Amino acid sequence: MSLSRRTLLAVAAGSALAACRPSTARPPTPPGPPTPPPNASPTPTPTPTSAPTSAPAETPTVAPTPAPTSAPAAIPVPLPTRTTVTTRYAEAAPTDWGLDVPGVLSALPDGERAIALTFDACGGPGGSGYDAGLIETLRTHDVPATLFLNARWIDANPATFEDLAADPLFEIANHGTAHRPLSVTGRSAYGILGTGDAGEVYDEISGNLEKLTALLGRPPRYFRAGTAHYDDVATRIAADLAQPVAGFTTNADGGATLTATQVHRELLDAPPGAIVIAHMNHPAAGTARGLATALPTLLATGRTFTRLSDAFH
Repeated sequence: MSLSRRTLLAVAAGSALAACRPSTARPPTPPGPPTPPPNASPTPTPTPTSAPTSAPAETPTVAPTPAPTSAPAAIPVPLPTRTTVTTRYAEAAPTDWGLDVPGVLSALPDGERAIALTFDACGGPGGSGYDAGLIETLRTHDVPATLFLNARWIDANPATFEDLAADPLFEIANHGTAHRPLSVTGRSAYGILGTGDAGEVYDEISGNLEKLTALLGRPPRYFRAGTAHYDDVATRIAADLAQPVAGFTTNADGGATLTATQVHRELLDAPPGAIVIAHMNHPAAGTARGLATALPTLLATGRTFTRLSDAFH
């Protein structure tokens, strides 16, 4: 039986995410200046928690957007500004925190029999590697996947990014600017400092959203935070920014800590309609080897695979 999302991440708390551990410093300055180099520590920047007394003309403040239950058909333009978001959620208090809160897509739509393979590339110290063998296995078997790329990983692997983005087998998604848990109250996961307020949530999502939109020529359609932890206000902010939050049904590699045999077993146990999470930034882990042995069996038994955007219409 496949290990649950909560069990696997809890067991791997100390080491599972060390490979993808973000900096505990505050994120870079809000979108505008270029993203700092992957090894640079972002400079702390004071974050406003409410709109200025004389705010410039911008998107009017409106009621919070409900968290989505499925992906949007189109990206709304223009998106709300940072000031609009901080004003809108200045008094919002979260009621849920964790891996599977309102607004998180934890499985494919009802009736979908395919499996969505998703791979995170977390970036930063110890996390900017590239598992070329894993990607080659997907290409060899013509298996599509959604790749969640962090801004720091992109900066460390520009040529690889271009290669992956040009391959129609893969969908590029947003794995955040500094790989932080998403909270409006500073909640942390596994000792990793989360965003502290609505402005920092905005920065974590929009920094890499802006980078990917410029590189791809279109916005990415999905977001996943570092550690995959959220509160329910943060997921509403993600919805406002047209970045539906992709959770997972099956944790296939325990944060790149499981053996190839364990990864193989988790993949074989993934049910139809599952969103599977694993990592593509640790070539020494068991992820690629487990995938290479599991995929032929899954394909031989008639299992099919999909990108997230192809499953959520």
